[in-house]
Amino acid sequence: MNTTSELVALTAGVKAFVGQPHEALIDGRWQPARSGKTFEIYDPSSEDVIAHAADCGKEDVNLAVSAARKAFDTGPWSRMTPSERGKILWRIGDLIEANLEEFAQLEALDNGKPIAVARAADVPLAAEMFRYMAGWATKIEGNTIPLSVPYTPDAQYHAFTRKEPIGVVAQIIPWNFPLLMAAWKLAPVLATGCTVVLKPAEETPLSALRLARVCMEAGLPPGVLNVVTGFGESCGAPLAAHPGVDKVAFTGSTEVGRLIVKAAAHDLKKVTLELGGKSPNIVLDDADVEAAIQGAASAIFFNHGQCCCAGSRLFVQEKIYDQVAEGVTRFAASLRLGPGLSPGTQMGPLVSQTQFERVNGFLTSAREQGAKVATGNASSRTFKGGFFVEPTVIENTNDSMRVYQEEIFGPVVTVSRFKDVDDELIRRANDTVYGLAAGIWTRDISRAHRIGNRLRTGTVWVNCYNIFDASLPFGGYKQSGWGREMGHEVLRNYLETKSVCMSI
Repeated sequence: MNTTSELVALTAGVKAFVGQPHEALIDGRWQPARSGKTFEIYDPSSEDVIAHAADCGKEDVNLAVSAARKAFDTGPWSRMTPSERGKILWRIGDLIEANLEEFAQLEALDNGKPIAVARAADVPLAAEMFRYMAGWATKIEGNTIPLSVPYTPDAQYHAFTRKEPIGVVAQIIPWNFPLLMAAWKLAPVLATGCTVVLKPAEETPLSALRLARVCMEAGLPPGVLNVVTGFGESCGAPLAAHPGVDKVAFTGSTEVGRLIVKAAAHDLKKVTLELGGKSPNIVLDDADVEAAIQGAASAIFFNHGQCCCAGSRLFVQEKIYDQVAEGVTRFAASLRLGPGLSPGTQMGPLVSQTQFERVNGFLTSAREQGAKVATGNASSRTFKGGFFVEPTVIENTNDSMRVYQEEIFGPVVTVSRFKDVDDELIRRANDTVYGLAAGIWTRDISRAHRIGNRLRTGTVWVNCYNIFDASLPFGGYKQSGWGREMGHEVLRNYLETKSVCMSI
């Protein structure tokens, strides 16, 4: 395993922010949990405690939802013009960009992601999401509808639809892209005029809390954004079930997604879900082999494999199987592991002890079931501890193995060969409860269309992978979720359609 350990020096702003008490934001004020309890935040590359955050519970959730309701029903937010909302969103994007290094360091410290990746991708994409949605704030509109009512043939009507904000929204985000997931959720909900209670993952709350400060600095009125930190059972569950919440938007595991649906079912509040994946990545024998090797490796090892859309099932046509499998294995062996704050790090640690044990459990299962481990399959405590797992390539799997069927959420890929592009390949690619993403590598655009049209996934990348843009909808089929993030599609998550019919 290649390693690196030289660390970027934290800026004075990051040091000051990390060192302060991290309280909940409720009705424009920072306040401790009503219980007085806090929980520890860890650096996953060292297992050191770096900060403490408010351990919010039901009482804090009640206050946050009440603040959001007041802001929606009677606050200045409900009277603000779409143009004014758009200007605030644009300022948020500008402030994220102005504080790029601070946000990048927080992501590297709190999540463990390589700081080079945070600087180049996570932070700029978050800023761009707010700017993109700033433009949509003034373009949310209904339609006029010509009516032909058969039982009133002589009457005339003026009929139209209005798009109205759904109300108070609970948003629960995961730990794999803390800042970016907050931006994906907050930008559209604010563009539509809703108010929100945001719960970041307990493993990685720092960048969401820093983003909340940016939102306040940009001019967001009190109560429009509230942030509660805590654990799923004591904070997330009462938020999802709260009768004062009109809508729940959740990104995370499919298992927790099912719990969210149950919590929301009592009062039938609306729900959108962006959940797990077990994405097929298909390399055809006419592909640019070197590009496919680089792309297949990036598809699984990016963000330490902690991506819901990771290309974790690699299918390679028989003619080039050995070349691709060996190439991905070499790529895995060459990756430099290290702390997120090291400039030379290409792959950081997993986010937590729980995730570390989960991934290693899958690797043990693969060995026991007879799979061949081409590279990796070892954990490391090189850096003063830390939750490091080597990038791992597994061959000789069958479709019934856990490592092939279940979402691992780590840097582990199974490689399978196929002979022909036929019904069997499509069946195997679709043979999963998930349907989030897929990749196809080929020089033949007709083949790409034919295969892509038959894949039951929300995104198909052709000769690329992990390409995201604020304008491109993202979401899944089957148990990968309900609804879409990003693009104009996401606005539907936070709007109600009202029909108005007037006799004239």
